[in-house]
Amino acid sequence: MDAPKCFRLNPTGLSLFLRVTPNAGQDRIEGVEQRDDGTAVLRVRVAVVPDKGKANAAVIALLAKALGLPKSSLSLANGETSRFKTIAVAGDGDALSRAVEKLPAATK
Repeated sequence: MDAPKCFRLNPTGLSLFLRVTPNAGQDRIEGVEQRDDGTAVLRVRVAVVPDKGKANAAVIALLAKALGLPKSSLSLANGETSRFKTIAVAGDGDALSRAVEKLPAATK
C-alpha cells in the first residue's frame, strides 16, 4: 500500500498540505510526516514570526524556490492563522507532483 501523499491533484495544479512551524531557527523543509489520523503533511519551518502574514509569505517563498517556480504560482488556499495550511500550486499537476516527491524524505 502506498504511503499517504501530502498533496492532491486538481484541474489547475495541486493542493499541498503543510504543517508550518514559524519562529524557527532557519527556513527549511523537513519532509513528509504521517499524522495520527492517517493523513500526510509536509513539515516546513520558517524563521520569521507569524505577524501580519510574514510567516505565510516566507512559506510561499521557500516552497517556490524548492519547487523551482515563481512565487506567483503559489497561493494560500486555507489556514491563514493555523499551523496546518493548504497551498494551491498552479501548473501541470503531473510535473508538480514529481517535484513535490523529490522534496526531503519522510520524517516521523
